[in-house]
Amino acid sequence: MKIGIVCYPTFGGSGVVATELGKALAANGHQVHFITYSQPARLDFFSANLFYHEVSISKYPLFDFPPYELALASKLVDVVRFEQLDILHVHYAIPHASAAFMAKQILATYGIHIPVVTTLHGTDITLVGKDPSYNPVVTFSINKSDGVTAVSNNLREDTFAHFDIKRDIKVIYNFIDFNRFHRKRADHFKKAIAPENERILVHTSNFRKVKRTQDVIRVFHKVRDVIPCKLLMVGDGPDRVYSEQLCRELDVCNDVRFLGKQDAIEDILSVSDLFLIPSESESFGLAALEAMACHVPVISSDAGGLPELNQDGFSGYIDPIGDIDAMAQHALYILSNEEILSQFKENAFKRAQDFDLKYVLPQYEAYYMQIIDEVQSLA
Repeated sequence: MKIGIVCYPTFGGSGVVATELGKALAANGHQVHFITYSQPARLDFFSANLFYHEVSISKYPLFDFPPYELALASKLVDVVRFEQLDILHVHYAIPHASAAFMAKQILATYGIHIPVVTTLHGTDITLVGKDPSYNPVVTFSINKSDGVTAVSNNLREDTFAHFDIKRDIKVIYNFIDFNRFHRKRADHFKKAIAPENERILVHTSNFRKVKRTQDVIRVFHKVRDVIPCKLLMVGDGPDRVYSEQLCRELDVCNDVRFLGKQDAIEDILSVSDLFLIPSESESFGLAALEAMACHVPVISSDAGGLPELNQDGFSGYIDPIGDIDAMAQHALYILSNEEILSQFKENAFKRAQDFDLKYVLPQYEAYYMQIIDEVQSLA
């Protein structure tokens, strides 16, 4: 197949999933064309089956805001026509699904009937999409897509609850590539972080309000009062400054490191003992899955799709959003006993294997073929 993929080219979950999916499809023999405004962060190697098409945005002074949706639709028309794509897969509803619909209508005037699959990732539904300014467009774009997927059952149900959706939504979970994400030997790195063999806790996110990064600091503070430990904060975003300020207030700065955005996150996870993800909204929890693949158990909130990933009492623990005390107690239970910690690490890895790319990739390939056949039968 010749597949066009539209995504945000950032470190966020939707962009990561879209890019890793495209790379896997290319490795499986499909021709994959990424179409976005800059090269995706994880599109970091050359392949004969991978192509990148940059969306150029007009700088015309009439526009206070660059009309990205129009530029994207025009680029989609161009790439579909001249690369003879079989299907478009757009990740994140806003504005990709509506741009794809516009492109689809234009292409029909050329006698080209391109199928469009839209994947919903989370905040496009749970946050942005619920804004009255966008709700009608999101609803229309989903209903006009030829196929729709969601990354968890929770997100699927949330979409039906808040939008007037007339079509089915197929759940295809996020996935992990064990060729990249696995526990590595990094004793020298661990020694540098924890010279006295302290436990290492870790959190990765975009440091936005919904990630509740200050809860991470508070949980760590309670754990540190009982056992020696260090905390690694990976990522960046608007709430980082508040988390740093809280570290100063709680006097834990010497044991907390803010590492910023990191490409080789698997190296950091490989030296970690526990992953904290206390989010108030999380459609799936890709960062937690990456940790589990590296044998790191998870303390999570019960938000969104996290309970579909993290098995309470097996791969970690699930606590109510904002329950700092419960999270700290469960963290201490795992970290205070070497035998228990080893068992939870092994369990986390076992659970991650359920989301192996080798199981998920065929689901996407089969769904593409299904949607292509359905559109061709109607053309």
